[in-house]
Amino acid sequence: MTNLKNLTTSQLNGIIAIKEQIEALQSQIDSIAAGRDFPVPFIAGEAPKKRRRSAAIRARMAAAQRARWAKIKGTGARPAKKGKRRLSAAGRAAIIAGTKARWARVKGKEATPKPAKKKDRRSSPAVRAKLAAAAKARWARVRAEGKTTL
Repeated sequence: MTNLKNLTTSQLNGIIAIKEQIEALQSQIDSIAAGRDFPVPFIAGEAPKKRRRSAAIRARMAAAQRARWAKIKGTGARPAKKGKRRLSAAGRAAIIAGTKARWARVKGKEATPKPAKKKDRRSSPAVRAKLAAAAKARWARVRAEGKTTL
């Protein structure tokens, strides 16, 4: 280690410049290790600058907010209402007929159709006997060959 008392001012200034480069590189390493791909934009202890919106953008935002409040409160210009949709007489009659039929079923006046019985998918005793006989014959052949598995 060199004694700092014996160095000239230009040598000390060179050491300081190198030390600052090392610190800058160390901060870049720290930011990459923290998951950021950019160096920290401000020096420690100094607050970052706030981003400000332009006056035109702030005016547009205020106008949009006033329009939202006017719509909620019911003041200001509102869009024209559309006319009510009307149901035809035939459509009304069909709805009434369907409703009456449903109520008749609910009250028990009309017999409700029962769901079809599910088909029995089990094998008949004769089919099961054939399958058992085939399995016994197969195992008899396996045992005759001296095997214990198929």
